[in-house]
Amino acid sequence: MTFYSVSYLTAHQQMNQLFNYLAMAIFVLLVIITSVLYYRHRLITRYRDLGIIFFLLLLLTIGMQVTKIERNNTQQAQTAEMIPFMKSVARDHGVATEDVSVNSTTLDDGIIVRIKRADYRVNLSPNHDNYTLTRAHVVNHQVNLLK
Repeated sequence: MTFYSVSYLTAHQQMNQLFNYLAMAIFVLLVIITSVLYYRHRLITRYRDLGIIFFLLLLLTIGMQVTKIERNNTQQAQTAEMIPFMKSVARDHGVATEDVSVNSTTLDDGIIVRIKRADYRVNLSPNHDNYTLTRAHVVNHQVNLLK
């Protein structure tokens, strides 16, 4: 079972999307090159066809990037809810924030909170403004704590 600390959740909110940006830059460059070649040699239509293919690949890559950005924004908003929750649990139980870890990066009903060595199941209200902790016993005691 994997548990996440507050420092891990804070540090990993930004996702590295360098590959997608690099692919878009390459496709833009290929579209420009094939456009220049097409305008220099108008009788050779393969440059036009290649330019259209690269332009469509660029649009496809941009569409995938927009989808990933929306998904990451949603995930970051849900992760941002988790950090104040963990700080609240630490404050309510009188422990340091580093002693609290959770088994999910998003605040959902039924997640497991580990306070020091004790595990609790979280029961959230529908609008996530209050919670109750119920003592839980995990089956697998092998814990991977990501800090």
